[in-house]
Amino acid sequence: MQQYLSPSQYIDFENRELLAVARSLAQAAISEHDLVRRCFEFVRDEVRHSADYKLNPITCKASDALRHRTGYCYAKSHLLAALLRANGVPAGLCYQRLSVGESGAPYCLHGLNAVFLKELGWFRIDARGNKPGVNAQFSPPHEALAFPIKDSQERDLPEIWPEPLAIVVDALERYRTYDEVLANLPDIALAL
Repeated sequence: MQQYLSPSQYIDFENRELLAVARSLAQAAISEHDLVRRCFEFVRDEVRHSADYKLNPITCKASDALRHRTGYCYAKSHLLAALLRANGVPAGLCYQRLSVGESGAPYCLHGLNAVFLKELGWFRIDARGNKPGVNAQFSPPHEALAFPIKDSQERDLPEIWPEPLAIVVDALERYRTYDEVLANLPDIALAL
């Protein structure tokens, strides 16, 4: 479980500003469940999704997503993991493979989180940011993710990663603007 509680290059909760926000969210919480909800809602509602709002710079590190208050789903998941880990709550990264459009190719990865809740075990949450047609909530024991799986090439990938996938980091560090990332969203081939 230690790997889901540790800081890292991208989940950099030792950053002073990030640690201050994590402590502030914890001070207002009345339980661990409330703390997780507060962290989730902060990232979902206070950090704008880069593509939805057409915002730069492109962020990857949790501290950069916090500083600039913008990020793709991947950076937002790094920030949520950092806030939770800073408060001693195990958190990992999860991915879905989704159609970029309504259905069919091309596909891309979508980043979200899993948090370890004492009463439930691992539970997926998606702080991507709501908009018309997207209504992600923290409502255990029921998942309320941003996107359902709709076609045979889409997947909920079952792994809970302690660190972001290299293909995700590469896309966020290679491209400089939200539209360049949008045109080059990371994807993986599915094993049949």
